[in-house]
Amino acid sequence: MTTGQRTKTAGGDATPRPMASPVAVGRNKLRRSPLAFLIGAVVFAAGLLGAWWMWASSANDTEVVSVTMGIERGQIITADDLSTVRIGLDQALRTVPGSDLQTLVGKRAAADMLAGTLVSPDGVTEALLPPTGMSVVAVPIDAGLVPSVPILAGDTVRLVQTPSTGGELVPSPVTVTAEVVNVTEYDQATVVDVLVPSDKAGGLAALAATGRVALVLDSRAR
Repeated sequence: MTTGQRTKTAGGDATPRPMASPVAVGRNKLRRSPLAFLIGAVVFAAGLLGAWWMWASSANDTEVVSVTMGIERGQIITADDLSTVRIGLDQALRTVPGSDLQTLVGKRAAADMLAGTLVSPDGVTEALLPPTGMSVVAVPIDAGLVPSVPILAGDTVRLVQTPSTGGELVPSPVTVTAEVVNVTEYDQATVVDVLVPSDKAGGLAALAATGRVALVLDSRAR
């Protein structure tokens, strides 16, 4: 039998039952509701919109110079201290283009720079040291004669003559006011490079050679 199957009735008679058309079944499977098409179209449009937004955002990003490692005021800037990042910028924000990174190397920080911050053109200086009429003197200071507070470039300090070991107090100790240029810490002493007027550089250098110098940090308020 090719066109149908027989089913038994209560009386035992077999009656033919038509089979479902294979073509009709296939057509039913291919049918999709209008709602499914609508959802698919919305998802597709959302994907296109998201891709366009990401492209537009990246196209508007600007490469600028940022601080990789913290830089103290007065410190000479090296290439390792800096890197570049791409961000969307407010036009009012002053930054240094990423292409100018190398021009900052060798300059000094005009203010403290925290790691992760952007570099401002005002944050670096090309001031040469020492300027006309000034001299830089290296002063070694024994441990215990320098404050535990970190001494930073740009600080105003007083270098004060101390008595010899076991000696009496000096009635009128030599005192020189100076500006800190650089600080290098060693195990037994701290060497502080200071900027002083040229006419005081000789006396301070002679005092520094005796090893009898204490450092006093004055107010940082400006």
